[in-house]
Amino acid sequence: MRSLWDDDEAQAFRGDLGQRVYTSRLLGRAPALVLHGGGNTSVKGVETDLFGDTLELLYVKGSGHDLRTIEAGAFAPLRRESVLRLAELESLSDVAMGRELRKALTDPEAPSPSVEAILHAAIGAKYVDHTHADAVIAISNSPGGTVRVRDLAGDDVIVMPYVMPGFRLAKAFIEDYLPSITADTLGVILLHHGVITFGASARASYERMIELVTRAEHYLQARSAWRIEVPDDAPPATTQRLALARLRADVARAAGRPMLVRAHHDPLALAFARRDDVAQISQQGPATPDHVIRTKRVPLLGRDVEAYAVAYQAYVAELQQATQEGVTAVDPAPRVVLDPELGMLAIGTDALDLSITADLYRHTMEIILRATALGGYQALPARDVFDVEYWYLEQAKLQRPETAAAFAGEVALVTGAASGIGKACVESLLRRGAAVVGLDIDPAIETCFERPDYLGLLCDVTDETQVEAAFERGVRTFGGLDMLVLNAGIFPSARKVVELDSATWRRVMSVNLDANLVFLRQAHALLALAPRRGRVAIIGSKNVPAPGPGAAAYSASKAALNQLARVAALEWASDGIRINSLHPDAVFDTALWTEALLQSRAQHYGMTVEAYKRKNLLRVEVTSHHVAELAAAMCGPLFECTTGAQLSVDGGNERVI
Repeated sequence: MRSLWDDDEAQAFRGDLGQRVYTSRLLGRAPALVLHGGGNTSVKGVETDLFGDTLELLYVKGSGHDLRTIEAGAFAPLRRESVLRLAELESLSDVAMGRELRKALTDPEAPSPSVEAILHAAIGAKYVDHTHADAVIAISNSPGGTVRVRDLAGDDVIVMPYVMPGFRLAKAFIEDYLPSITADTLGVILLHHGVITFGASARASYERMIELVTRAEHYLQARSAWRIEVPDDAPPATTQRLALARLRADVARAAGRPMLVRAHHDPLALAFARRDDVAQISQQGPATPDHVIRTKRVPLLGRDVEAYAVAYQAYVAELQQATQEGVTAVDPAPRVVLDPELGMLAIGTDALDLSITADLYRHTMEIILRATALGGYQALPARDVFDVEYWYLEQAKLQRPETAAAFAGEVALVTGAASGIGKACVESLLRRGAAVVGLDIDPAIETCFERPDYLGLLCDVTDETQVEAAFERGVRTFGGLDMLVLNAGIFPSARKVVELDSATWRRVMSVNLDANLVFLRQAHALLALAPRRGRVAIIGSKNVPAPGPGAAAYSASKAALNQLARVAALEWASDGIRINSLHPDAVFDTALWTEALLQSRAQHYGMTVEAYKRKNLLRVEVTSHHVAELAAAMCGPLFECTTGAQLSVDGGNERVI
């Protein structure tokens, strides 16, 4: 492992805490060391209080903060003496430890301190680093792992058996191992857990971590257990969206709420899922208990979610009985699925959860394969895994807020999403917690929203091949489809009927009508599997109830789409799918309405532009946001008993009324 220390970079980080921030970020840059909020770092220092007294402080990483992007404010300042006194107690509950650590803070607005704060306080060195290095865990989780780790560690590294993180780990370390630390001690390896290094400077502690992990990597290399060889199997050519959507529906039933599913079919994922011994090596348990909260104890093999849920509940009940502990069980839905056709599937409550789960299990696969190359993979006993999975401090992190987002765990697809009403619909759906697939012929669609819960795809809605590919990509990314917003459309220049050429007519019909038939046809089977039933919102037009001269092609296409939606509402009600339409008018914040066009139309009516924008009964300006909010509401619980409805969004129009 290569040190990332850079003298020029380091100079930009002033003071002891600044150096702590810098090397913490260096650790965070290495996924083989820490992932998504994992790992802990700290620095000790002094501060003078209001009374002139000198306080020795421990600045320890706040719980849940990510080392990759950590800032100084993410370190919790604790009175070191107060923290060390906790280690004098014979026992300390998690709740009491959390309360006492909060009391020890010098800043009441600081983040909650890491559960390893007592351990960090006990180590005398100024800087302390703690990671979950893959190479070390792979060796630790192999046959004779303890002996192997001691061999690679040498005399300058302390090796400590696994102990539950928090107070128990700190207590055991202080009583049994702290006295053995000398000036020559490089660090501590916590079996099945991670690596701790320390030093008088941030650089010394960091580079000791690099040195120790490099030893582990060289150990694996010398035994042909470092390089992972996987066949470059191409992903299956057949579409898998219905299989994924069915699996997602089963997961949602087990979880009791909608969930997202993401398919990974890269060479490593496929090769691992297709191994002859996958049923053995994948069912031993997590690489480290720190991962179990996100990935659960073992992955689901195949697609039988119901059988997995039953087995998982039995596992929880057995350990509850054995430990005589009552716990509030998390849902029995899997978080990782291994399937020879689909690859590795990550399951989560939102898009960020998907990414974290996938990253953690990808590293787990690598650890398992390296340990297997050493003779076999051996995880911790189920009891130790159970203790972490149902640990009060970890469960508290996963508590969902009482006002969870309305569309959490659900997936929407919006056409014509790069601008105007379509883009506003994406914003409204994202704001409600949905994961959104946006389609448009404008390349800007791919970068409209740079966030994990959005997938922008370039797609010509009149090309059935592109549409099918978009559905496949969307389902592989988020697992299914719950909501469909059909917005894409074109409005040609005004032409009287006698001047309307066939090419223009066919083009308008192709985009505004035919393409939507294809979308409805492709979406039906997916919507029928939606955990909370499928929903469709059609963006129609005022021209449906009140056509205008010169708009024959547009008016006819929108009227035909309206009839198509009504028929689909009749036919799909038995599948629990509801379809509703909304008819906007005079929405001026779209690409269609340029400043020149607005000026021209306002002059035609003898009005100012502002007056023209409010030329409706309510004298209000209708925006894309108003239309989008109604479309999102139509997909929400307010309309759960409504289908086949048509609502105007036009500020009131005499012809429509």
